Amino acid sequence: MASAAQRRIKSISYAKYGYIFILPFFIVYLFFQLWPLIYTFILAFKGNQSNGENFVGFENFNHLLFSHPYNIADTRPGVDREIRKAANAAMAIDQQHQDFVRCLKNTIVLWIGNFIPQIALSLSLAVWFTDAKLKIPGKGFFKVVMYMPNIITAASVAVLFLQLCADTNYSAATILGRSLGLLKDGEFFNMTKDIPSQVIWPPRVVVMFIQTWMWFGNTMIMLMSGIMGINPSLFEAASIDGASSGQVFRKITIPLLAPILVYTVVTSMIGGLQMFDMPYLFTTSKDGSHIKNIETIAVYIYGKFHSGSIEPSYGYSGAASVILFFITGCLGMIIFYLNRDKDEIAKKKQRKKLAKQFKAQNKQFGGLSI
Repeated sequence: MASAAQRRIKSISYAKYGYIFILPFFIVYLFFQLWPLIYTFILAFKGNQSNGENFVGFENFNHLLFSHPYNIADTRPGVDREIRKAANAAMAIDQQHQDFVRCLKNTIVLWIGNFIPQIALSLSLAVWFTDAKLKIPGKGFFKVVMYMPNIITAASVAVLFLQLCADTNYSAATILGRSLGLLKDGEFFNMTKDIPSQVIWPPRVVVMFIQTWMWFGNTMIMLMSGIMGINPSLFEAASIDGASSGQVFRKITIPLLAPILVYTVVTSMIGGLQMFDMPYLFTTSKDGSHIKNIETIAVYIYGKFHSGSIEPSYGYSGAASVILFFITGCLGMIIFYLNRDKDEIAKKKQRKKLAKQFKAQNKQFGGLSI
Protein backbone atom coordinates (compact mmCIF):
# COMPACT_ATOMS: atom_id res chain seq x y z
CA MET A 1 0.00 0.00 0.00
CA ALA A 2 1.33 3.42 -1.00
CA SER A 3 1.51 6.03 1.72
CA ALA A 4 -0.44 9.29 1.59
CA ALA A 5 2.74 11.23 0.69
CA GLN A 6 3.48 8.92 -2.25
CA ARG A 7 -0.09 9.22 -3.51
CA ARG A 8 0.12 13.01 -3.25
CA ILE A 9 3.40 13.09 -5.24
CA LYS A 10 1.89 10.90 -7.97
CA SER A 11 -1.13 13.20 -8.24
CA ILE A 12 1.02 16.27 -8.97
CA SER A 13 1.05 17.13 -12.69
CA TYR A 14 3.96 19.10 -14.10
CA ALA A 15 2.41 19.51 -17.56
CA LYS A 16 0.99 22.94 -16.71
CA TYR A 17 4.51 24.28 -16.09
CA GLY A 18 5.47 23.28 -19.63
CA TYR A 19 2.52 25.26 -20.98
CA ILE A 20 3.56 28.25 -18.89
CA PHE A 21 7.09 28.17 -20.36
CA ILE A 22 5.87 28.09 -23.97
CA LEU A 23 3.07 30.62 -23.39
CA PRO A 24 5.27 33.69 -24.26
CA PHE A 25 5.92 32.30 -27.73
CA PHE A 26 2.22 31.89 -28.47
CA ILE A 27 1.44 35.37 -27.15
CA VAL A 28 4.12 36.94 -29.36
CA TYR A 29 2.98 34.83 -32.33
CA LEU A 30 -0.65 35.84 -31.81
CA PHE A 31 0.00 39.59 -31.69
CA PHE A 32 2.85 39.95 -34.18
CA GLN A 33 2.20 37.22 -36.78
CA LEU A 34 -1.22 35.58 -36.62
CA TRP A 35 -3.31 38.73 -36.14
CA PRO A 36 -1.46 40.72 -38.88
CA LEU A 37 -2.04 37.75 -41.23
CA ILE A 38 -5.76 37.67 -40.43
CA TYR A 39 -6.06 41.45 -40.71
CA THR A 40 -4.35 41.36 -44.12
CA PHE A 41 -7.18 39.14 -45.37
CA ILE A 42 -9.71 41.56 -43.84
CA LEU A 43 -8.09 44.56 -45.59
CA ALA A 44 -8.12 42.71 -48.90
CA PHE A 45 -11.94 42.83 -48.92
CA LYS A 46 -12.22 46.48 -47.87
CA GLY A 47 -11.90 49.77 -49.69
CA ASN A 48 -8.74 51.76 -50.32
CA GLN A 49 -9.62 54.71 -48.12
CA SER A 50 -7.44 55.44 -45.14
CA ASN A 51 -10.18 54.35 -42.74
CA GLY A 52 -10.99 51.24 -44.82
CA GLU A 53 -14.55 51.04 -43.47
CA ASN A 54 -16.50 50.09 -46.60
CA PHE A 55 -16.70 46.43 -47.63
CA VAL A 56 -16.05 45.94 -51.35
CA GLY A 57 -15.80 42.15 -51.57
CA PHE A 58 -13.66 40.85 -54.43
CA GLU A 59 -13.43 44.25 -56.13
CA ASN A 60 -9.74 44.76 -55.25
CA PHE A 61 -8.85 41.30 -56.61
CA ASN A 62 -10.81 42.06 -59.78
CA HIS A 63 -8.90 45.31 -60.32
CA LEU A 64 -5.50 43.68 -59.85
CA LEU A 65 -6.02 40.44 -61.77
CA PHE A 66 -8.13 41.52 -64.76
CA SER A 67 -7.79 44.23 -67.37
CA HIS A 68 -10.43 46.97 -67.60
CA PRO A 69 -10.49 48.43 -71.15
CA TYR A 70 -11.40 52.06 -71.68
CA ASN A 71 -11.59 54.50 -74.56
CA ILE A 72 -8.76 57.00 -74.38
CA ALA A 73 -10.87 59.50 -76.33
CA ASP A 74 -13.36 59.61 -73.46
CA THR A 75 -10.71 61.08 -71.16
CA ARG A 76 -10.28 64.27 -73.20
CA PRO A 77 -11.57 67.58 -71.79
CA GLY A 78 -14.18 68.10 -74.52
CA VAL A 79 -16.15 64.96 -73.62
CA ASP A 80 -19.17 64.98 -71.33
CA ARG A 81 -18.18 65.27 -67.67
CA GLU A 82 -19.80 62.00 -66.52
CA ILE A 83 -18.31 60.03 -69.41
CA ARG A 84 -14.87 61.53 -68.79
CA LYS A 85 -15.14 60.75 -65.08
CA ALA A 86 -16.02 57.10 -65.76
CA ALA A 87 -13.22 56.79 -68.33
CA ASN A 88 -10.67 58.26 -65.92
CA ALA A 89 -11.80 55.83 -63.22
CA ALA A 90 -11.46 52.89 -65.64
CA MET A 91 -8.03 54.14 -66.70
CA ALA A 92 -6.88 54.33 -63.05
CA ILE A 93 -8.18 50.81 -62.36
CA ASP A 94 -6.53 49.41 -65.48
CA GLN A 95 -3.27 51.07 -64.42
CA GLN A 96 -3.46 49.15 -61.14
CA HIS A 97 -3.78 45.91 -63.12
CA GLN A 98 -0.85 46.77 -65.38
CA ASP A 99 1.37 47.70 -62.42
CA PHE A 100 0.50 44.49 -60.56
CA VAL A 101 1.14 42.26 -63.60
CA ARG A 102 4.44 44.05 -64.28
CA CYS A 103 5.58 43.58 -60.67
CA LEU A 104 4.51 39.92 -60.70
CA LYS A 105 6.48 39.33 -63.90
CA ASN A 106 9.52 41.10 -62.41
CA THR A 107 9.29 38.96 -59.28
CA ILE A 108 9.22 35.68 -61.21
CA VAL A 109 12.03 36.75 -63.55
CA LEU A 110 14.27 37.93 -60.70
CA TRP A 111 13.66 34.75 -58.69
CA ILE A 112 14.36 32.37 -61.58
CA GLY A 113 17.31 34.46 -62.70
CA ASN A 114 19.03 34.22 -59.32
CA PHE A 115 17.91 30.71 -58.33
CA ILE A 116 19.21 28.81 -61.38
CA PRO A 117 22.83 30.04 -61.14
CA GLN A 118 22.63 29.85 -57.35
CA ILE A 119 21.61 26.17 -57.27
CA ALA A 120 24.05 25.26 -60.07
CA LEU A 121 26.99 26.96 -58.33
CA SER A 122 26.04 25.67 -54.87
CA LEU A 123 25.57 22.08 -56.03
CA SER A 124 28.87 22.09 -57.93
CA LEU A 125 30.79 23.45 -54.95
CA ALA A 126 29.03 21.09 -52.52
CA VAL A 127 29.99 18.05 -54.62
CA TRP A 128 33.51 19.38 -55.02
CA PHE A 129 34.06 20.03 -51.30
CA THR A 130 32.61 16.67 -50.21
CA ASP A 131 34.56 14.54 -52.69
CA ALA A 132 36.88 12.36 -50.64
CA LYS A 133 39.23 11.89 -53.60
CA LEU A 134 40.02 15.59 -53.82
CA LYS A 135 42.47 16.89 -51.26
CA ILE A 136 41.68 20.61 -51.38
CA PRO A 137 43.96 22.72 -49.14
CA GLY A 138 42.21 25.44 -47.15
CA LYS A 139 38.77 23.89 -47.63
CA GLY A 140 37.44 25.34 -44.35
CA PHE A 141 38.65 28.83 -45.28
CA PHE A 142 36.81 28.76 -48.61
CA LYS A 143 33.62 27.57 -46.92
CA VAL A 144 33.70 30.49 -44.49
CA VAL A 145 34.46 33.03 -47.22
CA MET A 146 31.65 31.75 -49.44
CA TYR A 147 29.15 31.76 -46.59
CA MET A 148 30.17 35.22 -45.35
CA PRO A 149 27.95 37.29 -47.75
CA ASN A 150 24.94 35.57 -46.17
CA ILE A 151 25.63 37.14 -42.77
CA ILE A 152 26.12 40.66 -44.14
CA THR A 153 23.03 42.85 -43.84
CA ALA A 154 21.13 43.63 -47.03
CA ALA A 155 21.52 47.37 -46.43
CA SER A 156 25.32 47.07 -46.36
CA VAL A 157 25.33 45.04 -49.57
CA ALA A 158 22.99 47.57 -51.19
CA VAL A 159 25.29 50.46 -50.26
CA LEU A 160 28.26 48.58 -51.73
CA PHE A 161 26.57 47.93 -55.06
CA LEU A 162 24.97 51.37 -55.20
CA GLN A 163 28.49 52.79 -55.07
CA LEU A 164 29.65 50.36 -57.76
CA CYS A 165 26.75 51.52 -59.94
CA ALA A 166 26.98 55.22 -59.08
CA ASP A 167 27.12 58.02 -61.66
CA THR A 168 30.86 58.59 -61.41
CA ASN A 169 33.58 58.38 -63.99
CA TYR A 170 35.29 55.47 -62.21
CA SER A 171 32.34 53.34 -61.11
CA ALA A 172 32.29 49.72 -62.23
CA ALA A 173 29.04 50.18 -64.16
CA THR A 174 30.39 53.16 -66.12
CA ILE A 175 33.65 51.39 -67.00
CA LEU A 176 31.80 48.25 -68.06
CA GLY A 177 29.29 50.26 -70.10
CA ARG A 178 32.04 52.04 -71.98
CA SER A 179 33.98 48.83 -72.61
CA LEU A 180 30.85 47.26 -74.12
CA GLY A 181 30.20 50.31 -76.26
CA LEU A 182 27.00 51.27 -74.47
CA LEU A 183 28.34 54.65 -73.35
CA LYS A 184 30.44 57.41 -74.87
CA ASP A 185 33.23 59.29 -73.14
CA GLY A 186 31.84 61.72 -70.60
CA GLU A 187 28.63 59.70 -70.05
CA PHE A 188 27.77 57.85 -66.87
CA PHE A 189 25.83 54.65 -66.40
CA ASN A 190 23.81 55.02 -63.20
CA MET A 191 21.79 51.97 -62.19
CA THR A 192 20.00 53.97 -59.51
CA LYS A 193 18.31 56.41 -61.87
CA ASP A 194 15.21 55.98 -63.98
CA ILE A 195 16.70 54.45 -67.14
CA PRO A 196 14.78 54.15 -70.45
CA SER A 197 12.07 51.50 -70.59
CA GLN A 198 13.78 49.66 -73.45
CA VAL A 199 16.81 49.01 -71.22
CA ILE A 200 15.34 46.10 -69.25
CA TRP A 201 18.06 43.66 -68.30
CA PRO A 202 20.99 45.65 -66.80
CA PRO A 203 19.20 46.50 -63.51
CA ARG A 204 17.71 43.00 -63.37
CA VAL A 205 21.11 41.38 -63.85
CA VAL A 206 22.55 43.48 -61.02
CA VAL A 207 19.80 42.38 -58.59
CA MET A 208 20.10 38.73 -59.74
CA PHE A 209 23.85 38.81 -59.19
CA ILE A 210 23.48 40.33 -55.71
CA GLN A 211 20.90 37.74 -54.65
CA THR A 212 23.02 34.88 -56.02
CA TRP A 213 26.17 36.21 -54.36
CA MET A 214 24.42 36.62 -51.00
CA TRP A 215 22.66 33.25 -50.84
CA PHE A 216 24.73 30.67 -52.71
CA GLY A 217 26.89 30.06 -49.62
CA ASN A 218 23.88 29.19 -47.49
CA THR A 219 22.54 26.85 -50.18
CA MET A 220 25.98 25.26 -50.54
CA ILE A 221 26.14 24.47 -46.80
CA MET A 222 22.69 22.83 -46.88
CA LEU A 223 23.56 20.71 -49.91
CA MET A 224 26.86 19.71 -48.34
CA SER A 225 25.04 18.49 -45.24
CA GLY A 226 22.73 16.45 -47.46
CA ILE A 227 25.60 14.88 -49.40
CA MET A 228 27.51 14.08 -46.20
CA GLY A 229 24.40 12.27 -44.93
CA ILE A 230 24.54 9.80 -47.81
CA ASN A 231 26.05 6.43 -46.90
CA PRO A 232 29.74 6.49 -48.03
CA SER A 233 29.57 2.80 -48.90
CA LEU A 234 27.39 3.70 -51.90
CA PHE A 235 30.14 5.88 -53.35
CA GLU A 236 32.75 3.21 -52.59
CA ALA A 237 30.69 0.55 -54.33
CA ALA A 238 30.22 2.79 -57.36
CA SER A 239 33.97 3.47 -57.46
CA ILE A 240 34.72 -0.26 -57.32
CA ASP A 241 32.26 -0.90 -60.15
CA GLY A 242 34.10 1.65 -62.28
CA ALA A 243 31.40 4.34 -62.35
CA SER A 244 32.50 7.75 -63.59
CA SER A 245 32.02 10.96 -61.60
CA GLY A 246 29.11 11.96 -63.82
CA GLN A 247 27.37 8.62 -63.32
CA VAL A 248 27.84 8.81 -59.54
CA PHE A 249 26.42 12.34 -59.58
CA ARG A 250 23.37 11.41 -61.69
CA LYS A 251 22.60 7.96 -60.23
CA ILE A 252 23.50 8.38 -56.55
CA THR A 253 23.97 11.99 -55.45
CA ILE A 254 20.98 13.65 -57.12
CA PRO A 255 18.34 10.96 -56.29
CA LEU A 256 19.40 10.72 -52.63
CA LEU A 257 19.72 14.49 -52.38
CA ALA A 258 16.15 15.03 -53.62
CA PRO A 259 14.62 15.88 -50.18
CA ILE A 260 17.22 18.61 -49.55
CA LEU A 261 16.79 19.92 -53.09
CA VAL A 262 13.01 20.12 -52.62
CA TYR A 263 13.52 22.01 -49.36
CA THR A 264 15.96 24.37 -51.10
CA VAL A 265 13.57 25.00 -54.00
CA VAL A 266 10.62 25.70 -51.70
CA THR A 267 12.52 28.02 -49.35
CA SER A 268 14.12 29.81 -52.30
CA MET A 269 10.71 30.18 -53.94
CA ILE A 270 9.20 31.68 -50.79
CA GLY A 271 12.12 34.06 -50.37
CA GLY A 272 12.19 34.93 -54.07
CA LEU A 273 8.47 35.73 -54.30
CA GLN A 274 8.79 37.87 -51.17
CA MET A 275 11.97 39.60 -52.39
CA PHE A 276 11.93 43.12 -50.99
CA ASP A 277 15.18 44.54 -49.63
CA MET A 278 17.41 44.64 -52.72
CA PRO A 279 14.72 45.61 -55.26
CA TYR A 280 13.42 48.31 -52.91
CA LEU A 281 16.83 49.79 -52.17
CA PHE A 282 17.63 49.84 -55.89
CA THR A 283 14.16 50.85 -57.10
CA THR A 284 13.91 54.33 -55.60
CA SER A 285 16.75 56.75 -56.26
CA LYS A 286 17.71 60.05 -54.68
CA ASP A 287 15.61 62.08 -57.13
CA GLY A 288 12.49 59.95 -56.43
CA SER A 289 12.54 58.17 -59.79
CA HIS A 290 11.85 54.46 -60.12
CA ILE A 291 13.35 51.54 -61.99
CA LYS A 292 10.16 49.73 -62.94
CA ASN A 293 11.94 46.65 -64.31
CA ILE A 294 13.02 45.47 -60.84
CA GLU A 295 9.95 46.46 -58.82
CA THR A 296 8.67 43.26 -57.17
CA ILE A 297 5.32 42.36 -55.61
CA ALA A 298 6.66 43.06 -52.10
CA VAL A 299 7.82 46.52 -53.21
CA TYR A 300 4.43 47.07 -54.85
CA ILE A 301 2.63 46.10 -51.61
CA TYR A 302 4.84 48.40 -49.55
CA GLY A 303 4.33 51.23 -52.03
CA LYS A 304 0.55 50.87 -52.00
CA PHE A 305 0.45 50.71 -48.22
CA HIS A 306 2.54 53.91 -48.06
CA SER A 307 1.34 55.51 -51.30
CA GLY A 308 0.55 58.84 -49.73
CA SER A 309 0.02 60.41 -46.35
CA ILE A 310 -3.60 61.25 -47.26
CA GLU A 311 -4.91 58.15 -49.05
CA PRO A 312 -2.89 54.92 -48.74
CA SER A 313 -4.24 52.03 -50.83
CA TYR A 314 -4.81 49.57 -48.01
CA GLY A 315 -7.24 47.45 -50.04
CA TYR A 316 -4.88 46.95 -52.98
CA SER A 317 -1.91 46.17 -50.72
CA GLY A 318 -3.99 43.61 -48.79
CA ALA A 319 -5.34 42.01 -51.98
CA ALA A 320 -1.85 41.80 -53.50
CA SER A 321 -0.58 40.14 -50.30
CA VAL A 322 -3.37 37.55 -50.40
CA ILE A 323 -2.73 36.83 -54.10
CA LEU A 324 0.97 36.37 -53.38
CA PHE A 325 0.07 34.05 -50.48
CA PHE A 326 -2.03 31.79 -52.71
CA ILE A 327 0.54 31.83 -55.53
CA THR A 328 3.24 30.74 -53.09
CA GLY A 329 1.01 28.01 -51.64
CA CYS A 330 0.01 26.65 -55.05
CA LEU A 331 3.58 26.57 -56.35
CA GLY A 332 4.73 24.85 -53.14
CA MET A 333 2.06 22.14 -53.51
CA ILE A 334 3.02 21.61 -57.16
CA ILE A 335 6.70 21.20 -56.22
CA PHE A 336 5.87 18.68 -53.50
CA TYR A 337 3.54 16.81 -55.86
CA LEU A 338 6.17 16.53 -58.59
CA ASN A 339 8.80 15.34 -56.12
CA ARG A 340 6.69 12.83 -54.19
CA ASP A 341 8.01 9.31 -53.58
CA LYS A 342 6.26 7.30 -56.29
CA ASP A 343 7.51 3.95 -54.94
CA GLU A 344 6.06 4.68 -51.51
CA ILE A 345 2.76 5.75 -53.07
CA ALA A 346 2.62 2.50 -55.07
CA LYS A 347 3.31 0.49 -51.91
CA LYS A 348 0.58 2.35 -50.03
CA LYS A 349 -1.92 1.64 -52.79
CA GLN A 350 -0.92 -2.03 -52.75
CA ARG A 351 -1.44 -2.19 -48.97
CA LYS A 352 -4.90 -0.61 -49.30
CA LYS A 353 -5.78 -3.09 -52.04
CA LEU A 354 -4.70 -6.05 -49.89
CA ALA A 355 -6.66 -4.67 -46.92
CA LYS A 356 -9.83 -4.44 -49.05
CA GLN A 357 -9.34 -7.97 -50.30
CA PHE A 358 -8.87 -9.19 -46.72
CA LYS A 359 -12.08 -7.46 -45.60
CA ALA A 360 -13.97 -8.94 -48.56
CA GLN A 361 -12.77 -12.44 -47.66
CA ASN A 362 -13.82 -11.95 -44.02
CA LYS A 363 -17.32 -10.92 -45.07
CA GLN A 364 -17.74 -14.18 -46.97
CA PHE A 365 -17.25 -16.08 -43.70
CA GLY A 366 -19.46 -13.84 -41.59
CA GLY A 367 -16.59 -11.68 -40.38
CA LEU A 368 -14.62 -14.65 -39.03
CA SER A 369 -11.15 -15.33 -40.36
CA ILE A 370 -10.16 -18.95 -41.01
